Amino acid sequence: MKKIGFLACCAFLAFASFGCGPAKAPANEIEVWHWMTDRQDALEALAGKYEQQTGIKVKLVLFAPSDAYTQKVLAAAQAGVLPDIFGILDKRAIVASFIKEGYVMDLAPAFRADGGAWEKSLSVKAVDNNRFTASNVYQVPAGIYGVPIDVSNVQLIYNRALLKKAGIVRPPATFEDLLKDVDALRRVGISPLVTGFGEMWIVDCFASNYAFNILGEPKIMATFRGEVPYTDPEWVAVFNVFKTLAGRKAFIEGIVTKGNKYAEQDFALERAAFSFDGSWAVNIYKSMNPNLDFGVMPLPAIKPATPMRVWGGAGSSFVVNNRSANRDKAVAFLRWLTAAPQQVYLSAQTNNLPSNCEVNAGVSRILGDFLKAMENATHPAVWELNEDPLVIETFDKGIQAIIIGEKEPEQVARDVQAVKARQMARQKK
Repeated sequence: MKKIGFLACCAFLAFASFGCGPAKAPANEIEVWHWMTDRQDALEALAGKYEQQTGIKVKLVLFAPSDAYTQKVLAAAQAGVLPDIFGILDKRAIVASFIKEGYVMDLAPAFRADGGAWEKSLSVKAVDNNRFTASNVYQVPAGIYGVPIDVSNVQLIYNRALLKKAGIVRPPATFEDLLKDVDALRRVGISPLVTGFGEMWIVDCFASNYAFNILGEPKIMATFRGEVPYTDPEWVAVFNVFKTLAGRKAFIEGIVTKGNKYAEQDFALERAAFSFDGSWAVNIYKSMNPNLDFGVMPLPAIKPATPMRVWGGAGSSFVVNNRSANRDKAVAFLRWLTAAPQQVYLSAQTNNLPSNCEVNAGVSRILGDFLKAMENATHPAVWELNEDPLVIETFDKGIQAIIIGEKEPEQVARDVQAVKARQMARQKK
């Protein structure tokens, strides 16, 4: 089928998996597909509570890992058998494709009902992750196409005990402070920093945080438009962040091939003093090392007068199947799920940040510290423009090359700009 222009699965597999067409959904049941193994028990408990309150049964279907879940959703879309509620774990362009093909309901009217009560109760940053404005480049009708059930952001996490062992009284306030702390940690044999730089998105996240601090958002967007080259001195300064850290031996051995789950294990087992990771790691650390004493902060700024941005927004979001006969019931359930009592329960059970901003005061200290950074959160999903994927790949691989000493920042800048120029020339044809 040509309905969706992405990763098409063959029709045979779609029909083999789901039959010749969707069965008629029971009027008193809604079906939810998800991928969140860590939240299955909590969601089941809430589903039972919802059925007691409303008489509507919520059937939760878990597909894991996330890659398998994504393939299931793609095949179901082709076969026309998507459930009432599901999530789309893919790039914004893919989400836009689902919307344009009529698979996702615009929830803006529901969010704005009752004076906008539902929308006002949720994190602005999280809702914005699911919003398409009138000027979006994907030509999607303006609207809100998803419901965030939690929020997340990525920051610098530090081990208090290891910092104390190195004589560090407080976490670093500036990049220069961080470099001094790196030296202090190495003197006592502690690896300073671990993260999953074997995964490109984490490299991109770390780099863009410093790009926002050094260049500012207008200049970054101008670069994406082709008005500022990557050979600009301030972009070279971004690349130099990685050369400087590598030169001071800040990174744990093998960092450019390390997946994030292994980096999380390293930090949980106290093999490094700092970790660059997301709020979801709180639950992971708890399961691996319940006594781990850690704090969280944005990356230390190079330009202290400019607040550091963090990647953040909706952690997990659900969409409503626009073709479902139970759309209204699906919307009602999602509104109930994101109300304060259910959000308090989900946060307590799963250590994820609540999307409902009315319950922030009820979370743990560490989750509260993550939540404080949401006011400075940003994410590619809400940027005016996104860079060409080939440019991003060259950018991130170039940073990996800098870390292992294969390339200099200036060389990477030239490489990225060459790909940028080539891609822009192709777009003009």
